[in-house]
Amino acid sequence: MSISITILIIIITGIISAIAFNNNEVMNKLIFYPPAISERKEWWRFFTCGFIHKDVPHLLFNMYALYLFGQGQHKDGVEFLLEDVFGANAKLMYLLMYLLALGACLIPTYNKNKHNYNYLSLGASGAVSAVVFAYIILDPLRGVGLIFIPVYVYGFIFGILYLFISYLLSKSSRGGNVNHSAHIWGALFGIAFLLLTSKLFSTTPVLEDFIHAVRNIDPNKIFSTY
Repeated sequence: MSISITILIIIITGIISAIAFNNNEVMNKLIFYPPAISERKEWWRFFTCGFIHKDVPHLLFNMYALYLFGQGQHKDGVEFLLEDVFGANAKLMYLLMYLLALGACLIPTYNKNKHNYNYLSLGASGAVSAVVFAYIILDPLRGVGLIFIPVYVYGFIFGILYLFISYLLSKSSRGGNVNHSAHIWGALFGIAFLLLTSKLFSTTPVLEDFIHAVRNIDPNKIFSTY
């Protein structure tokens, strides 16, 4: 039985993160540090920072979210939903989206902090956000909820709330050390990547299907419990 791209990403990320937890040299070489990019041209940091995490809970949360939305408990996540859009090229497009999202989500952060010697960032949250929002575009009426809270809302409504709250936190001191900007831009990249590539390389009307589904929602099922 072949391993899925999602599981492969989780395994690689887990291994590299575990190594970096106990090796400051590896952590420092891979972490997103804007001055190292602007002054030393270490552009790979846009991507390598997504394979390291602050601690075990940070790693587990991101990888669990990636598993739920990327593979799905019944192989109904983005990696498999894309087969209806790209056919045999689905896994390649999925991997390409994830890897490009790692860098794309950090471009605004880089532009803001390229000379900030105190700024560091790490984690796969931006790329995971791209996967989550690709999932929402592909299946907008599937119930999405918070971990351990058995209340679900239509995916597209969850997406709107997610972006709105992330924006507020990015402008507030309550946002803590979390890079909410990467979450927002990762989500937007996931949407843009899917819509653009489906137009260029597929005959599946992804945007039209999304609009049709949203227009025909049942208002009585916006919130549900499972």
